[in-house]
Amino acid sequence: MGCGSCGTGSAPGGCKSHGHCASGGCNRMNVHDWLADLPVSDAALACKIVEVSFNNGSRKDYFRNQTFHPFCKGDMVAVEGVNGFDVGMINLTGELVRLQLKKNKLDEKSNDFKKVLRIATENDIARMLESKEREKNILIRSRAIARQLKLELKMAEVELQADGKKATFFYIADDRVDFRELIKLYAGEFKVKVEMRQIGARQEAGKVGGIGSCGRELCCSTWLTDFKSVNTNAARYQNLSINQTKLSGQCGRLKCCLNYELDTYIDALQFFPNDADVLEVEKGRAFLVKKDIFRNLMWYTLPDSNKQYPLTLETVRKIKAGNREGIRPATLEPAEIVSSKPREVEPEYADLVGQISLKSLEKTTRKRKEKEKARGQKGNQSQARPQGGRPQGPRQTQEGNRQVPKPPRDGSRPNSPQGTQGTRNRQKPGNPNQRPPSAPRDPRNNPRAQNPGQQNSNKDQKK
Repeated sequence: MGCGSCGTGSAPGGCKSHGHCASGGCNRMNVHDWLADLPVSDAALACKIVEVSFNNGSRKDYFRNQTFHPFCKGDMVAVEGVNGFDVGMINLTGELVRLQLKKNKLDEKSNDFKKVLRIATENDIARMLESKEREKNILIRSRAIARQLKLELKMAEVELQADGKKATFFYIADDRVDFRELIKLYAGEFKVKVEMRQIGARQEAGKVGGIGSCGRELCCSTWLTDFKSVNTNAARYQNLSINQTKLSGQCGRLKCCLNYELDTYIDALQFFPNDADVLEVEKGRAFLVKKDIFRNLMWYTLPDSNKQYPLTLETVRKIKAGNREGIRPATLEPAEIVSSKPREVEPEYADLVGQISLKSLEKTTRKRKEKEKARGQKGNQSQARPQGGRPQGPRQTQEGNRQVPKPPRDGSRPNSPQGTQGTRNRQKPGNPNQRPPSAPRDPRNNPRAQNPGQQNSNKDQKK
């Protein structure tokens, strides 16, 4: 979650409180006060110390509440500063603060704690915002001054007090640095009281923030406050490849998460034999490659091949005990590895969308071609008919391709069989396009000629 009060500087979708929800989710190094609603039987025995966070949760401090005002988580308060005041947010109250004091070995009754002055007013918050706007310019100028003095340090962050009278410079340096001259220049340049604090690369990453390779926010900028040393043995215990680019975080050091599961791996490795790095067999020596603590297996390889043999812990102990007595087994008996991962079954294809198959497309195309072909044949037949309605012979063709066949030598029609009928209807060779004489109509085929009286009766009915 992010809003105007956190390092992201943008409000999330649906957040209508604009960072004033008092849930603490918009602040780095946030904690949940799960004892906030616990009723207090005696107010005199309640803890008077409150935990206040500054600079978006990157710095926390404890203050004594002498105002007798019941502060809640998320309240902005003005506290004592160096020759002035500072503004922070209440982070913890009640019994949880008492537990934190025991953890940090601080005495609740000590008089070293500074006091909470009042609830922050609008004027206090406005002065704090003005000081925050100056921090960027001061940081850029401080780096330039340190570069002029040729000091081997890196200025990571500058934090101004709310009233602008004090500035804390956080720097990173590998060796000890003499910055006495640097402090004088800073005090004369920025007109503030200067305090120098050396931090490590992990603390710098926590102040800057970011996203880790796991896809989550950095642990050092969200909840981790105690930075322990991490070495490469943590990666070796967990059978991780010693790859500096993969094992390093954004701070350039080994990732803190390498220590999270280290204790579990160390407890599991107690059941593995320690002196089983080399096993003697008849083919030669088998060397240990890796240990699988989840399956309780030890992988070995022989010098004559690159094949790896998984052996159980009991088998390794038996071979090692036999080697002490001078017994060498013939071969290594690998253990059967049963995968606990379920086998993925490929789902069968199901036409849920209703896609058109290719067969239906081919069928539709074939029908369309048949219809076009039938239309073309009907058009050719209509063009071939003469005006009288009788079929036209091969002598009449289209205008573009007019080819008239030559009449036969005997004078007969080309389509008629040769015989007496062909000789009767002989045409002159000079006029090949002459139409043959039509045959006389038979009155028997004409219905009007057969029944003339019936035709007249139909006309009378119509009248």
